[in-house]
Amino acid sequence: MTTGISKGALFDTVLIANRGEIACRIIATCRRLGIRTVAVYSDADRNARHVRLADEAVHIGPSAARESYLRADKLLDAARRTGAQAIHPGYGFLSENAAFAQACADAGVVFIGPKPSSIQAMGDKREAKALMQAAGVPVTPGYHGDNQDPAFLQLQADEIRYPVLIKASAGGGGKGMRLVEKSEDFAAALLSCQREAESSFGDARVLIERYIVRPRHVEMQVFGDSHGNVVHLFERDCSVQRRHQKVLEEAPAPELSDAQREAMAQAAVAAARAVDYIGAGTIEFIVGEGGDFHFMEMNTRLQVEHPVTELVTGIDLVEWQLRAAAGQALPLRQDQIKHRGHAIEARLYAEDALKGFLPSTGTLQVMQFPETSAHVRIDTGVEQGDAISPWYDPMIAKLIVWDEDRPRALQRLRQTIDAVRVVGVTTNAVFLGRLARQADFSAARLDTGLVAREIDTLLAPLPEADEAAWMLAALGFWAHLQAATDSATSNPSPSGRGAGVRAASPWSIADGWRLDTHAARFIELSANGQTRRVALRQDRDALRIGFDGEAASPITFQWHAPTLTAALDGVRRNVDVLVQGSQVVLYRGEDRFVFEHVDPLHRHAGAEAHAGAVIAPMPGRIVELLAPVGTPITKGTPLLVMEAMKMEHTLQAPHDGVVKAFLAKQGDLVADGAVLVDFVEGGAEDAP
Repeated sequence: MTTGISKGALFDTVLIANRGEIACRIIATCRRLGIRTVAVYSDADRNARHVRLADEAVHIGPSAARESYLRADKLLDAARRTGAQAIHPGYGFLSENAAFAQACADAGVVFIGPKPSSIQAMGDKREAKALMQAAGVPVTPGYHGDNQDPAFLQLQADEIRYPVLIKASAGGGGKGMRLVEKSEDFAAALLSCQREAESSFGDARVLIERYIVRPRHVEMQVFGDSHGNVVHLFERDCSVQRRHQKVLEEAPAPELSDAQREAMAQAAVAAARAVDYIGAGTIEFIVGEGGDFHFMEMNTRLQVEHPVTELVTGIDLVEWQLRAAAGQALPLRQDQIKHRGHAIEARLYAEDALKGFLPSTGTLQVMQFPETSAHVRIDTGVEQGDAISPWYDPMIAKLIVWDEDRPRALQRLRQTIDAVRVVGVTTNAVFLGRLARQADFSAARLDTGLVAREIDTLLAPLPEADEAAWMLAALGFWAHLQAATDSATSNPSPSGRGAGVRAASPWSIADGWRLDTHAARFIELSANGQTRRVALRQDRDALRIGFDGEAASPITFQWHAPTLTAALDGVRRNVDVLVQGSQVVLYRGEDRFVFEHVDPLHRHAGAEAHAGAVIAPMPGRIVELLAPVGTPITKGTPLLVMEAMKMEHTLQAPHDGVVKAFLAKQGDLVADGAVLVDFVEGGAEDAP
């Protein structure tokens, strides 16, 4: 990483007004520079990784962000109490809040970011568009005015011509944004967008823009200092998005001409100069099919995807932020900034892609990533054993890879995603792996509609387990049990007495031994509605495996948890088998198979629980009830809207039927697993 300037003038202590991955990322650079760090935490984050890593940590309130991470007074009080000279806001929360930046200045604390006036100028999308037009930066046609009357906005959208985008004026990160394809859908989309904008940003104002067909999202990293220097650090392509939220990002942007890059870079620098910009910022452009580009917005902070720029330039952007905030000049001139190779980032989330990308909460019972190297970087804010809570964004990690060119980097990405092992929550790893192999993405035919067009393929059900997968899962489960038994019988008791007797006793050996033969061990597993019983029998000459009632084949294996190497029918396979409770997860290449161990003593327990009901997939608040009670509806009909993890989620009818009753009302806070709708399968005559 480029440094170039002595750390003597840098801050002694920096408070990080954020959490999770970005807080850990900032701590890493501060530690390298010898800067003391102060973390802040809510009730939910009391034992979080960023708290454990920091030199000091201050509790700032309850779990809800509005009562902790969004409380400027508590953050400034924490800075005062710990002697912090500067506050790094990270991204999200108050990172683009001009009032907070001004409050820092008023309190004599350096805000590591742009001046309040710069944030103010670019924070309101409507005002930013007008400012960019004045600076000669091309903008997208649309309405950016003050009139927020729904009927007036509808008229503006009709005049702009569909499709249009409704965007929260104070929005970002894909929140408060709706694509509207026809006039009759506008009113409902506007209401939902305003509601989400008010919830996320405290500002329901919107703007309307023409939707550019098959656009690319290309952004320029810019940096400014207090000495009048402004540079760019090249571009990133963030076109691969779902619901306007970035999924994969890469640098440099593929399939751009040198002339396009130069024109975009000059426009980005002009945009930053127009607001007298200091620190890290990103100018985001929409690029049309013909190569023309339009200013979309400026993010006046560090971006989630900043690591890809760091890997291709060798520059630590957090260090540059610290130096610029301390009043130092940028370490490099524009002609000294070079780039090399290609980097791609994938965002690993705790969400169930196959169930509408619903966030998944729980404990990370297993969390394993490939080793980091010059080619692989893992940025995360959690460790194995930590919890993904419903209070914040469910990102687990950013998987970032680098290589000499895009094809090699893409192969690195696929290998890295395939090596992810997470048990305890559902992740989007399968979705990411499929996306990394998708034909258009692989060929760099990029636009923001790629995911939506290919969604059926990307979200196809997991492949059915073949016979080898069933047997390997059963063998892995058995090996896991054997290892656990061996550990229990060989470890000394707390007092240290009797351990040798236990280890040597034949009564403590659970290997199925019988006089003259061995009893079969049956492992019953279920997956995708199918249940199979696998028999393992240790004969005198070999271990044999097969399905109950069928001929068994000899198998040899080695178990080094979680890796199982097994030779069956002349084929040697290396797989990973992870066991948590009754769940058995088999990883084989890019495929993942999830089995449930069937305990015969509890085979029917809970089978009828909540039959016909619609269950809350996560904790949240009921926003709106949509379906009529007592009227027949079809599968997929929207039933209600929940708000959780700062996003709205629509729960749909699981099959044709009738809503017998709603068991929660608008505004209710509901727990994960709460029964929300009493739903009867069939017609109205089936409803009591």
